Amino acid sequence: MQNSAAEFIGEVLCDRYQIQQQLGKKTGRRTFLAIDLQTSQQVVIKLLIFNSEFIWDDLKLFEREAETLKHLDLPAIPHYLDYFEFDLPTLKGFALVQTYIDAPSLEEAVSTGRRFTQSELKELTLALLNILDYLHSLQPPVIHRDLKPSNILIANRSGNSIGDVYLVDFGSVQNVAAKDGGTMTVVGTYGYMPMEQFGGKTVPASDLYSLGATLIYTISGVHPADLPQEDGTIGLPANGLSQGWQRWLKMAIEPSLKKRFPNVQTAKSALERLDEIHSISREKPYGSKIVLTKSAETIDIIIPDRRFPIGWGIAIVLSMFILPIPVTIISMIVMSLSQYYLPFALVSQLFSWSPVVYNLAYYFFGKLHLRIDRNSISADKMLGKFRLKQTPIADRSNIDTLRYYLTPQVRQKNKTSPPTKEIVILAGVREYRLYSNSEAECEWLLAELSEYLNLPISRSTS
Repeated sequence: MQNSAAEFIGEVLCDRYQIQQQLGKKTGRRTFLAIDLQTSQQVVIKLLIFNSEFIWDDLKLFEREAETLKHLDLPAIPHYLDYFEFDLPTLKGFALVQTYIDAPSLEEAVSTGRRFTQSELKELTLALLNILDYLHSLQPPVIHRDLKPSNILIANRSGNSIGDVYLVDFGSVQNVAAKDGGTMTVVGTYGYMPMEQFGGKTVPASDLYSLGATLIYTISGVHPADLPQEDGTIGLPANGLSQGWQRWLKMAIEPSLKKRFPNVQTAKSALERLDEIHSISREKPYGSKIVLTKSAETIDIIIPDRRFPIGWGIAIVLSMFILPIPVTIISMIVMSLSQYYLPFALVSQLFSWSPVVYNLAYYFFGKLHLRIDRNSISADKMLGKFRLKQTPIADRSNIDTLRYYLTPQVRQKNKTSPPTKEIVILAGVREYRLYSNSEAECEWLLAELSEYLNLPISRSTS
């Protein structure tokens, strides 16, 4: 038999907490505002009641919530106050007491017409990322699993700030120790849960998906479950979002874990540089022969490689002193056996100079071809249409660094060494390098790659 809210009003639990009004209700659980008769302070008391709705999995989650809150210490999270079992004539169960935060939820604010500017949206996102950073950095990491607008409170709004942001309701919380201890309980809210959570699997990136879905509701006023989807991806509302915000949200709500922000640090880094991309030159420099082709799925970059693949000293030694010896011996053998010794002699002598010819051919016709798609990154050295060398392919999800090396000119006694410019993309232990003699070309390529990969630019000058 279910209990009505009226049955609880006025009840005093543990000879201390007098229930005033109901704040929320879930299957098997009730949340009330109460007065602590010892301190006269308002508190929140959550009840797990033994009635027809009770299931043992709820008790496991309830105890986990109490144990988790007991060890959390962050102003943006309610503080644990008490946990006890109660046994009244008509009510039996467990109670969790925590501090009360007198503030409307994000859902209430949006549903009553409040809208956020993009700067306010960024402030809200950064505040929530800082909370998640704290939770995910604990040992073991704590995963909220039910981040949504109704579980986010905003208080003390001022003219220049959205106010204080709080994350509440840890009833679905999970930590790594709990996950590794046995069976999984699927919890969360449809529309705000990533696909892996439906399968009972949650990782820190699962909370980032919920954050992205929450921001979509904040922007549109529509719950994600009610928005159109394509291949499991929530459609972004057309609300005048900048391209930077669209890219950030798309990566946050990626159905695939490999393509989503892997952790809070990566998401924060991308958030903090939303506007940075617009301060970098995005125009292809005049006269550049680099070919860049970009779509939502792929970026292709073909760069004329104005370098010599073999050092000139080595090439000359090979051509003048090393290769002529075997070439001469083979030529003499062939000439003694064939009447076409003259053409062969000419060809063989040309082969002796192949290192020099190769250097010149690559300098004028050699190219670097970098390709990144949704799944992988690859780089090839090409001579015309022929592939000379291929860097091993790596997974796109392993790309974690975009670095720009600029070594300035060095003046010596009789000469000045030219500056060297190099773009390096790191994917785990593999490196993918692009070169250009033009700093303007490098800045342009950096901007395009940074935008496509959602990575900040790390600069190094030596």
